[in-house]
Amino acid sequence: MSAPSSSLLSHSAGAITDVAGIEVGHFTETRRPTGCTVIMAREGAVAGVDVRGAAPGTRETDLLSPGNLVQQIHAVMLAGGSAWGLAAAEGAMRWMEERGIGMDVRFGTLPIVPAAVLFDLPMGDARIRPDAAAGYAACEAASTAAPAEGNVGAGTGALVGKLFGVHRAMKGGVGTASVKVGGVTVGALIAVNPLGDVIDPNTGQPVAGARTEDGTRLLDTRRALLRGDSPKPLLAGTNTTIGVIATDAVLTKVQANRLAMVAHDGLARSINPVHTMSDGDTLFALATGRVPLEGDAPGMTVLSTMAAEVAAIATLRAVLAARTVTVGELHIPCAADLGKARG
Repeated sequence: MSAPSSSLLSHSAGAITDVAGIEVGHFTETRRPTGCTVIMAREGAVAGVDVRGAAPGTRETDLLSPGNLVQQIHAVMLAGGSAWGLAAAEGAMRWMEERGIGMDVRFGTLPIVPAAVLFDLPMGDARIRPDAAAGYAACEAASTAAPAEGNVGAGTGALVGKLFGVHRAMKGGVGTASVKVGGVTVGALIAVNPLGDVIDPNTGQPVAGARTEDGTRLLDTRRALLRGDSPKPLLAGTNTTIGVIATDAVLTKVQANRLAMVAHDGLARSINPVHTMSDGDTLFALATGRVPLEGDAPGMTVLSTMAAEVAAIATLRAVLAARTVTVGELHIPCAADLGKARG
């Protein structure tokens, strides 16, 4: 099965920065493929989180529970480097504290920065990973401009389709999208590094993922598993899709957590298999509170539909924007190049 072509990148699908109050900054490491991405809400945002993968690497997710004290956060950090990459959030905290961004705790201004990481250690020297300096640099780069996609930030070292070995995987990355209905905007930024294949949700066909043994075609992991093909032994936590859903709607913490939950429906449309024992799939939801949900504004059912839609589109865009990389003996093609090889 060859990689299907897509015109999705030929026109703008929007970006998470279309949501008022959201900024994004990438830090891309030059010494090996890794990096981090900050999604910032300087004025604070009501937030929720939903973890579906069985091997997450996260920070400050418990405080997002509706029953816990903190009502707003100021940024989410997404990073490569596995659990070591969580250190990038410290740099974001320092950057924001220096600028007076955060929660007044009487003895100082405390930025609240939850984080999630993905496993990109097979790509080059694993001793090089995002740290506090990388997180600080991502904040320095943050703006309301549409963020770059593909091999940047947290998606720099991301791979997709590793169930039959890393040598048969393809390049993942970062993607973003937005949609607006009734005056309310919902956007997503997703760093795509799953065990499974990435699927075009409009066609149901794999776009990037595990390749055949000769490396020239897509295998279709779902069909391979169902016919009895044996996957390679897996190290838990070596995969993960992480991201942020943002909206300018006014939401409670309960509603924000629900939005993060239903956004995983978008991952289920665009990744197969998803939420596995070796993935740490984690999605955050941020509400900047610029548009009340009243009158003609969409309710939670519409917002939920929008969240799943942008999550699916952003996931697909991540692999369509990705570019082929070679690190040592490991050659990882992107969807565009695999399509050319077959074309």
